[in-house]
Amino acid sequence: MDIYSVRKKSIIAFVVVAIAVVAFFMFYSSRLVKKLTEQERERMELWAEATRRLIESDSEGGDVDFMLSVIEANHNIPVVLTDDKGQLLQYRNISEDEIDERFAEILAGDRSIPIEISENEMQYLYYQDSDLLRRLAVFPYVQTGVMIVFVLTVYFAVAATKRAEQNKVWVGLSKETAHQLGTPISSLIAWLDILHEGNAEEKALAAEMEADVSRLSVVASRFSKIGSPPDLSAEPLADTVGATVAYMKRRVSSSVEWNVTDTSAGVKVEISRPLTEWVIECIIKNAVDAMNGKGSLTVDVGTDGKDAYVEITDTGQGIPSNRVKRVFKPGYTTKERGWGLGLTLAKRIIEDYQHGRIFVKRSQPGVGTTIRIELPTV
Repeated sequence: MDIYSVRKKSIIAFVVVAIAVVAFFMFYSSRLVKKLTEQERERMELWAEATRRLIESDSEGGDVDFMLSVIEANHNIPVVLTDDKGQLLQYRNISEDEIDERFAEILAGDRSIPIEISENEMQYLYYQDSDLLRRLAVFPYVQTGVMIVFVLTVYFAVAATKRAEQNKVWVGLSKETAHQLGTPISSLIAWLDILHEGNAEEKALAAEMEADVSRLSVVASRFSKIGSPPDLSAEPLADTVGATVAYMKRRVSSSVEWNVTDTSAGVKVEISRPLTEWVIECIIKNAVDAMNGKGSLTVDVGTDGKDAYVEITDTGQGIPSNRVKRVFKPGYTTKERGWGLGLTLAKRIIEDYQHGRIFVKRSQPGVGTTIRIELPTV
């Protein structure tokens, strides 16, 4: 399982837990609002009963003070009392300035309690939710919004932290690799000096080995530059690609058929040549591995509007459509050995340092893959 899959599962688990927490609070808040709504309904029914008994007490006598205390105990629920013709008789917890506007609004609501005064007389109590209940009804949505913002903030903070950690690991690994390569390269250079003093065959071998040692020095230099802004210069893209192809041709299987085309007319791009050569080399190596060292490799250099491009096409195993977007993610690899950092570093070099693009243009399992690099021309 690659690093990307592990991270994806961790993110999914985090999102599921966050959704569960939001759902719990939504459920709990909804239950609380429902319970308070029922309590307010009970209070209004008690208020209606007190009103009915208060009217009866005017003619029959009764505990008027108790009835009045029940009615006056309502300090927060807007209430209007009407006769059976809809005429306003009484209101409470509504200001005098608002009553004309609020009266029709309250009557249009669905909260009413009929009060039977006598066989021929009815009154109706209409009420609205209290300010507290209305705020609590909105609270679950506010809470959900806050939770979503919190989840997104945590997600982006964790993602940024992971990216920073990955960058530190890559930079440290690269610089340590460059440092470790320094000693054997120096030793090889000394041995080459000895071979140059030998016979003709040894001198021929030394010349070929010298090219590889020189390449190792370039590789060490590339690794040492990762993590620091590279020095960019205007270079013909075709020259950079051509030099890399020429080097790789002698070091891959002879069963690979090369097709190289150049329609760029010498157009220049602003690049770090050593790093760009490394990117091309990395893609070619992956292409040859995908073909198991046997097949056709096409390298096309050209221009497209304001950009110059390089397209590298192999006839290898291809990439499944559900994995195309993952090939540039750290840790993704189809090889038994390797850390899956090559294309990730290639993407960083092309896009972060040289302001270009690198992407899988097309890929089909069993047919092959085309990777395209685009760089702005100068």
